[in-house]
Amino acid sequence: MTLSMYAASTPAFRRMLGNLAAILNKAAAHADARKIDPSVLTSARLFPDMLPLIKQVQIASDTAKGCIARLAGIDIPKFEDDETSFADLQARIAKTIAFLDSVPPGQVDGSEGRDISLQIRDKKLEMKGQDFLINRALPNFYFHITTAYAILRHNGIEIGKSDYLGT
Repeated sequence: MTLSMYAASTPAFRRMLGNLAAILNKAAAHADARKIDPSVLTSARLFPDMLPLIKQVQIASDTAKGCIARLAGIDIPKFEDDETSFADLQARIAKTIAFLDSVPPGQVDGSEGRDISLQIRDKKLEMKGQDFLINRALPNFYFHITTAYAILRHNGIEIGKSDYLGT
C-alpha cells in the first residue's frame, strides 16, 4: 500500500493546526483567569533572538498553505501578518484549514515529481514535490508548532504532550 501525497500532508496539517488552536484557547483562558495581558503571551519568545508566539503561528500557517498550494500547482493564498491577539491567531488558523479543505485530494496526489522552487532569503531551493513535503515542509511545520507549544508551556500554560498530539 502506498501513501499518497495528499494523505501524507493535508490530514497532518489539519490535525496539528487544530491542536494548536486548542492550545491557544488554553493560553487565552490562562491569561484571562490570571488577569495577564494576553499580549505578554502572544509576544513571548523562548530566547531573545527567536521569533515570538505570533510569528510561530503565522509561519506554521504559511508552511501548511504554501506546501499544499505548491503541491497542487495553484497560487498560495496571501494572508497579511497582522495578527495581534489570540482571536486573530484563531481566525488565521481557521482560514488556513478552510484553504486546506478547499484543495481536493486529486490536485495534490501525483505531485511527487512536481518541480518545487523556493526562495529563502538570498537562496533559491529547487526540489521535487516528495522531497519538498518530506524534507522541508513537514519538518518546518512541526518545528514552528513545537516552538509555539514550548513558548506557552515555558510561560506556565498547563498543557502537555496529549494537547500537542491531540489525544
